[in-house]
Amino acid sequence: MLVELNFPLQAHNSFGIVAKAFQLVRVQSEADVQAVIADPALCDLPKLVLGGGSNMVLTGDVKPLVLKVELRGMRLVEETNKAWVVEAAAGENWHDVVRWTLGNGWPGLENMALIPGCVGASPVQNIGAYGVELQDRFDSLDAIDLTTGHTFSLNAAQCAFGYRDSVFKHESSGPNGLGLAGKALITRVRFSLRKDWKPVLGYLDLERKMTETGISQPTAMQIFDWVCAIRKAKLPDPAIIGNAGSFFKNPTVTQDQCDDIIAREPKVVHYVLDDGRIKLAAGWLIDACGWKGKTVGNAGVYEKQALVLVNKGGRDNPCTGGEVMTLAKAIQTSVYERFGIRLEPEPVVV
Repeated sequence: MLVELNFPLQAHNSFGIVAKAFQLVRVQSEADVQAVIADPALCDLPKLVLGGGSNMVLTGDVKPLVLKVELRGMRLVEETNKAWVVEAAAGENWHDVVRWTLGNGWPGLENMALIPGCVGASPVQNIGAYGVELQDRFDSLDAIDLTTGHTFSLNAAQCAFGYRDSVFKHESSGPNGLGLAGKALITRVRFSLRKDWKPVLGYLDLERKMTETGISQPTAMQIFDWVCAIRKAKLPDPAIIGNAGSFFKNPTVTQDQCDDIIAREPKVVHYVLDDGRIKLAAGWLIDACGWKGKTVGNAGVYEKQALVLVNKGGRDNPCTGGEVMTLAKAIQTSVYERFGIRLEPEPVVV
């Protein structure tokens, strides 16, 4: 185990914000985690698990010990009459895993193509796109307790998945609290990809692709290609323009609340959920408030998609985390004043 001091993090967060980790350990095996826990100088330090840095806003140098996850490996764990169970290590690139499963003839993850970040973050955030969430394809995960060093596994129920939410985003509360925020490092994630696969096509962008191509029953690979094309057209590549993907969660409201908004804003983009609630498109709300293309310092709202905040200064003159959060709070205030809705940020603020 090597402890790296004053480690620069600009290349390790997708916003490209300049910051450093006071101490950083690369986790390339479970033994590296065990070594940290056994080290008297490190074991009691607060810890920050870092994967691809794609869902994070750094507002300063990072004082907790950074555990940079670099675990690798992908494999088919089991094949049954109903599904393939596949496993990927936490440090694998998410999009690479999606492409790998499809290349092997195991469909199911195609709607989540091109979501930035690593596999280990996928259950933390319960990532999702175009009608599919991770919980819909999740089997189980393995993790290490950062206090005891014990390994453990969780199934879907134990992960307590919600919309862009899981047990890994919450602190423990009470003697039986189950929050695991800052207390565990995910090492491997397993997915159950059913053999009775059916395409998920309920989003407008995918319906447009079906109309454009004349394909009414697309294959998983065709959906993968469509999703990649849609995302590339609408969203900036973090390698070119720093960003953290969708910055705000799409808010959910009751039918009565939605009817009230529609009465004032008939064009509001919304989707009916299975439980009868309505999901509103946060990007539309932000755009309606006139934020598209606006800036605070070197942080800005992306011109093609108001849901994405971007680093307008590039690598040479990047935005600060403070500028990003100032812009985000101004957007939240504006949307609340117009629509009475409080937008909730997706990224972790450090």
